[in-house]
Amino acid sequence: MKANGVAKAALAVGLSAAALAQNSCDKVLVPSYDLPVVAAGWQAQLIAGELTKPRSLQFDSAGALLVVESGKGITHLTLNHKGGTSRKKAHKYQLNHGIALSKDGKTLYASSASAVYAWDYDSKAGTVSGKREIVTNMSNNDLVTRTLLLSQKEDGYLLVSRGSADGNEAQAEVLNNGLSQIRAFDISNITSSTKAYNYNEDGVVLGWGLRNSVGVGEHPITGGIYAVENSIDGVTRNGKDIHENNPGEELNFFGYLNGTRTPNQGGNYGYPKCFAVWDVSEIPENDNLKIGSQFAITEEENAQTVSGNKLTDETCASDYVSPRLTFPAHYAPIDIKFAPRGDVAYVTFRGSFDKTDPVGYRLSAISFDPATGEPTVSAENSRDALQDVFMNKDNSVCPDKCFRPVGMAFDSAENLWMTSDSTGEIYVLQKREEGETPTSTENGTIVTGTGSGSESSPSATGKGGDDENAADRLLGGGGWETRALMWAGVVGVAGVLALI
Repeated sequence: MKANGVAKAALAVGLSAAALAQNSCDKVLVPSYDLPVVAAGWQAQLIAGELTKPRSLQFDSAGALLVVESGKGITHLTLNHKGGTSRKKAHKYQLNHGIALSKDGKTLYASSASAVYAWDYDSKAGTVSGKREIVTNMSNNDLVTRTLLLSQKEDGYLLVSRGSADGNEAQAEVLNNGLSQIRAFDISNITSSTKAYNYNEDGVVLGWGLRNSVGVGEHPITGGIYAVENSIDGVTRNGKDIHENNPGEELNFFGYLNGTRTPNQGGNYGYPKCFAVWDVSEIPENDNLKIGSQFAITEEENAQTVSGNKLTDETCASDYVSPRLTFPAHYAPIDIKFAPRGDVAYVTFRGSFDKTDPVGYRLSAISFDPATGEPTVSAENSRDALQDVFMNKDNSVCPDKCFRPVGMAFDSAENLWMTSDSTGEIYVLQKREEGETPTSTENGTIVTGTGSGSESSPSATGKGGDDENAADRLLGGGGWETRALMWAGVVGVAGVLALI
């Protein structure tokens, strides 16, 4: 097996023993569904399976991979180079999504539906101790993921995203209810005896009126904070059903944590009154609307905006913050991660459940200007924003027979790792190295262990965001010489952290 840069990096990463093929470089995991489509310039491999709803990922300072398994806890995955396996005693804990690690690697943070917790963390031993609550009072039904982002630009700031409550959407219009918000908490001086923050009362509000901003990211150069928003389903406009193609999902900007003021920082982003247009033609009385415009789902006489103005499309535009980019309706964005150079952001789209023809179910990329920290595509040209990287071959069989991407993390070699919660899997994706010359015009490859160890991805044609099973505007621009990753021959040691 050729030990390229990616394979070397994999030696520091933990892979579940139960999920890996044993002891041979020609045995690689293959998904039970159709092989995914891989963009030109990329290679992908299924690395682990048989996990319990894997959500967010975090690499620790020793190179081990920490995986949030929803409802189970955090699994610590490391390698046993001799091929043996062992498992620590498992302790279940109701963590469901969020994870973060301090810069020094010594404090681990994770979230449940009601609180954010911290532990002292030993990366060498893969153990935790000293559990304490640092943010509380976040309980509500329905949208219960609590995404965590620990700033890498401004030390000590922990961002926590909280979604809306089913049947109580109006509560999101009251700021101190704490619903549908992203708040930043200064945890730099927190000790084991410090009183926990109250989410509804404490912290800095970066934005509110956010139905479910599951993915939160920080631009690595400018420190700008972005989040991807899961918008509402089942929308009508003055009695007409417009839910097939509206409203759009969103990429929103929330300013900076360094004190730099931006016009809309702390502003309201519309939910539950105003939403982003994706398909203008589907919306009745659509004068002056365009993609990304905030529109009102009702213009009843007594309906008002957060500022007390009569609710109209015009006051939606003036009283609320419009998205920086808009994505197709029902795509369901879950995570956003910036490449270390700041020139691209990757977004996972978990996929639809409220659309006649399933959409989403893919990993896509958005081009950014690394100097300004802004997307290179304007809001009006949002249809050109997404470049598809990793997709299901046929969305018509989704969600039952396809992967549903969720969390992502970069390893030290800048390879992108991604979970699929519905299938209990982890994939790793490797991009062609800078300066490497493509040797063909084939699509990317997915490692299957057949023949040379890799297969060309199924045909990928079309434009991200328009053709739901295609990928014409793909990163890399061309094929490249396949380098089989073939990591499944190394058997892992897995353990569930005793988070009690």
